[in-house]
Amino acid sequence: MNFYNNMHPYYCGIDLHARSLYVCILDQDGNTCNHKEVPADPDKLRKLLEPYIGNIVVGVECMHCWYWVADFCDDLSIDFILGHALYMKAIHGGKAKNDRIDSFKIANLIRGGNFPLAYVYPKRMRATRDLLRRRMKIVRHGADLKAHVVNTTSQYNLPPNKVNLKNIIAREQLRSAFSDLSVQKNIDLDISLLDCYAEQLSKVEWYIQQQAKQHNPIHFHLLKSVWGIGPILALTIIYEIGNINRFDSVQKFASYSRLVKCKAESAGKSYGTQGNKIGNAHLKWAFSEAAVLYLRGNKKAQNYLLKLQKRMSKAKALSALAHKIGRCVYFMLKNETVFDESKFLKG
Repeated sequence: MNFYNNMHPYYCGIDLHARSLYVCILDQDGNTCNHKEVPADPDKLRKLLEPYIGNIVVGVECMHCWYWVADFCDDLSIDFILGHALYMKAIHGGKAKNDRIDSFKIANLIRGGNFPLAYVYPKRMRATRDLLRRRMKIVRHGADLKAHVVNTTSQYNLPPNKVNLKNIIAREQLRSAFSDLSVQKNIDLDISLLDCYAEQLSKVEWYIQQQAKQHNPIHFHLLKSVWGIGPILALTIIYEIGNINRFDSVQKFASYSRLVKCKAESAGKSYGTQGNKIGNAHLKWAFSEAAVLYLRGNKKAQNYLLKLQKRMSKAKALSALAHKIGRCVYFMLKNETVFDESKFLKG
């Protein structure tokens, strides 16, 4: 956990909402200079902060509408910091809680050097990352639709269909699979949505790949040198990392990617692990997927997994492989080198 500990003449804590902001400005001695609610309007916020520009830092808790405040501060050259939502328990732990109290607590956390930092993702890559995440949700919904088609077949005790639902021609074969019109209508709805998703997702994937070539073409090609990592996994890793240089060490990168678990200990006793959900869930998925795909059709990798299974269960061995791939990707991107399987499997 990193804390913001830079000194400023003034500290601004904002309790952020979609339609309103509660702003608290403190000086170095902790005196309240301004404490009021304003609409979520850049002009209103500019008027409030104008006397302090150049001498103030603005902090908000990480929530869905922080983008515009970060961009607003960037345009006015105001220092902006983002608070890690899971670590900012101090603003939620009091007996009384409201927007006024929360904004005061945020400002005090910044002033006292106890404001837990989250990464302010770069503006130029932010929209593409969000589009990639949106694509993932659509793909997962498509998987639910395919599962519904398969489950409906077994629900009516029909022979399992052998068609590949990724194929548009194969999907058409299911247009007359059921004699009951209502059941068939149910399946037709799934098929129609899958057809629509397939058409739109291909356009989105092409667009994201063009953006990646503009943002970080070298990293895109480096990641594709890893056996099993295709365009989508490479794009996910690139856009979820943002800038690899923000990680000082491979340990911090592995922690951010949820590839390690932290022990919980007190008075010499171990209480298992904690913090498993702190970090980037999308990177965790990407490296777990990469581990499975790396094993597919790769005899050397399969032998390496068997070697790991002599010391641990298969599930833990797969997690260890995902961790190893994550560490390897960190050094590949940091040093801009291609994947070397002989070095990777040596350990």
